[in-house]
Amino acid sequence: MIDRRALLATAFATAAWPARAADPVFRIGYQKNGILVVAKQQGVLEARLKPLGVGVGWTEFSFGPPLLEALNLGGIAFGQTGDAPPIFAQAAGSDLVYAAAQGAAGSGAAILVAEASPIRTLADLKGRRVAFAKASSAHNLTLAALAKAGLTYADIVPVTLAPADAAAAFASGQIDAWTIWDPYFAIAQGRPDVRVLALATDIARPNNFFLANRSVARTQPQVVKAVVEALSGVAAWCEANRPAVAAILSRGTGVPLAATERAVARTDYVIGPVTPELVAEQQAIADRFHAAGLIPKSIRVADAVWAAPPNG
Repeated sequence: MIDRRALLATAFATAAWPARAADPVFRIGYQKNGILVVAKQQGVLEARLKPLGVGVGWTEFSFGPPLLEALNLGGIAFGQTGDAPPIFAQAAGSDLVYAAAQGAAGSGAAILVAEASPIRTLADLKGRRVAFAKASSAHNLTLAALAKAGLTYADIVPVTLAPADAAAAFASGQIDAWTIWDPYFAIAQGRPDVRVLALATDIARPNNFFLANRSVARTQPQVVKAVVEALSGVAAWCEANRPAVAAILSRGTGVPLAATERAVARTDYVIGPVTPELVAEQQAIADRFHAAGLIPKSIRVADAVWAAPPNG
């Protein structure tokens, strides 16, 4: 019997980089926030890659793990996620590399509770139903929050849900707390019956990463480099034009403008290399997940860091 991954691999064959095509397409996975959405709306990458004879394709994902599954199977060549997805993907043998980083990406993630909830501190999460997307940055934030409170993963009732499902469960009172990122955080925060228990910045430094399919990065390094350089320019523009960024993101994602403005205000728009400090932070996260039995083996994050080719 052919399993789902084999079928997907067949369907995605040559999709991320159709080498035999006359006009190859660099396929990018994105989520409902961030620099990639702005780049998509502005056509920046299309303009940057056109002189190289390369087109751009876009696929939206609800959160990081499915995006990285597509990256591994060749459905996309490039995408952005939070800190945990590439760790889970690397532990599962995914063929990815870290191409760039959005270090200390802001305060756009939090643990939420109902306004009337008796949960007042992180320690109060003991015995509670805490929802988050499995293998996502919210998974890491939950684990870090428990460690800060002197609790373990076994002290809560983990409820793993995709963001849309978690939003419905939270609104209906089926869960006690919800760990989530923007724009879902910003949308929920607009409701009067929602309270922020803790921001990500109060628990652990949040980093985002731009990941590439290892084969594409190896065979088309100048294209990956051009994409990263173009996105660095988009990041600098975003940092200086926040009202315009909010309008672009709201228009491109359908998220209400007020929620988008909240998310944009607390985002640090910067792209840089994956520094030894960031690698060390990722390694600590990977070691925490392994110690908790949440990834099947220990990994070495440094093995997946890509080196951009020199100029010239």
